[in-house]
Amino acid sequence: MANYRLLWADDEIELLKSHILFLKGKGYEVDTVTNGWDALDQCVNENYDLILLDENMPGISGLETLKRIKEKAPQVPVVMVTKSEEENIMNQAIGSQIADYLIKPVNPTQILLSLKKNIHQKDIRAEVTQNRYQQSFGSLAMEIGDASTFEQWTEVYKKLTRWEQELMQADGAMREMLTMQKAEANQGFAKFVKKNYLGWIDGTRPRPIMSPDIFKHKVLPALGNGEKVTLVVVDNFRFDQWRTIAPELSELFTYDEQLYCSILPTATQYARNAIFSGLMPADIEHLFPTLWVDEDSEEGKNLNEAPLIQTLLERYRRRHTFSYHKINDSQAAEKLVEQLPNLMKNDLNVIVLNFIDMLSHARTESRMVRELANNEAAYRSITLSWFQHSAVSALFRALAQTDRTLLLTTDHGSIRCGNPIKVIGDRNTNTNLRYKLGKNLSYNPKEVFAITNPRQAQLPAPNISTSYIFATGDNFFAYPNNYNYYVTYFRDTFQHGGISLEEMLIPLITLKGKKR
Repeated sequence: MANYRLLWADDEIELLKSHILFLKGKGYEVDTVTNGWDALDQCVNENYDLILLDENMPGISGLETLKRIKEKAPQVPVVMVTKSEEENIMNQAIGSQIADYLIKPVNPTQILLSLKKNIHQKDIRAEVTQNRYQQSFGSLAMEIGDASTFEQWTEVYKKLTRWEQELMQADGAMREMLTMQKAEANQGFAKFVKKNYLGWIDGTRPRPIMSPDIFKHKVLPALGNGEKVTLVVVDNFRFDQWRTIAPELSELFTYDEQLYCSILPTATQYARNAIFSGLMPADIEHLFPTLWVDEDSEEGKNLNEAPLIQTLLERYRRRHTFSYHKINDSQAAEKLVEQLPNLMKNDLNVIVLNFIDMLSHARTESRMVRELANNEAAYRSITLSWFQHSAVSALFRALAQTDRTLLLTTDHGSIRCGNPIKVIGDRNTNTNLRYKLGKNLSYNPKEVFAITNPRQAQLPAPNISTSYIFATGDNFFAYPNNYNYYVTYFRDTFQHGGISLEEMLIPLITLKGKKR
């Protein structure tokens, strides 16, 4: 702490000698001046970690000194230590972005606390957080080992997500420790899914809410109660990304947070079509063949979402009016905000936001974007920046002013892939890196979850011998030919389609505007 330098400006500095000696005893270097002009000269000639400033000094006032300090050294925190209790002075100081406001007489401990808040807060928080994680490591490991229900796995994932966000500033060893624990959790979760998934689908095991259940369990009951609903589906939206933007939305909404389970494959073609139709993919293909697009088709896989919603409402004999909008950029979001007054006439408005999925694909294809989102924390940061600075923020502010129930969810998440595993298939095998379907697939059965009878999982089967395989953990599929190219190009990219906590346990949030 000996390297931390303070400047204290006060015309009664002689009366503060005991405070200064106390701070020096704590390892701080303290320079003193008795007026604002000398304080400004010191700021020009020296570098300080924090400045303590009185308001009533000869020459120029503390507020004027503060203004000029912010012009010369805007990054330095300034704490006002003054006798003034005038509210106007406090407001002006706060408006000038002071770090703290202390009213004399102050004791040395108050000064020390302010220094810890403004100089050492990041280090102290990181140290305390690391200690807390170390203490909870054993109990979390036991929870991972004992998890045997969907609810237990959601609690494990919530805790891992919270630690991941809290340990962003921790040292590398601690983050590596958490990464290893998360990998262990994903191994356990993959075993859980392998054991239960087919039972969930055929009804022999009680299942959590899954993709085809969103309308049945959330949308239709709200509409049936006379509520008007806006359903916002953010493509490829992970739970940690939701937690990143949640503080922004909490200023506008009260919300109820839960997780639901994406179907396999955790890919837009399957999971989002299942949401909007209320059906599993095989049923969509069978009942509405013109609305299902096969893997090998060049046609867009999600061009029929509005018609699928219409089929769902008709199947449940609901006559609700609805609109459907897919938003790919801020211009489209701005246009939608303008249309909202007219859209409020509908019982149901469905909005699909594609930015995060577009970011994921751009990160794979663009070296520059990969550099900007080079790890999990950066990926979350870009998500937050997008939300704060795009027209989507204005869209949510407008929705908060309505009397509608807002459901915010996604079709699937994604995982950062690190470990290549080999698979061999014919030229008709699909290109997704986290799941494959085709004839005569060759793979190591210990490395995948294989569904050799797609009908058991209610998945389309283009051929009699079609099978599906799903990557688990952070694995991704690579072909033996061009193996090195696949590994180099796709390692550390965010992919979806397989089995992981990040892909399958995804947010389902009910929001209600605070300003109704």
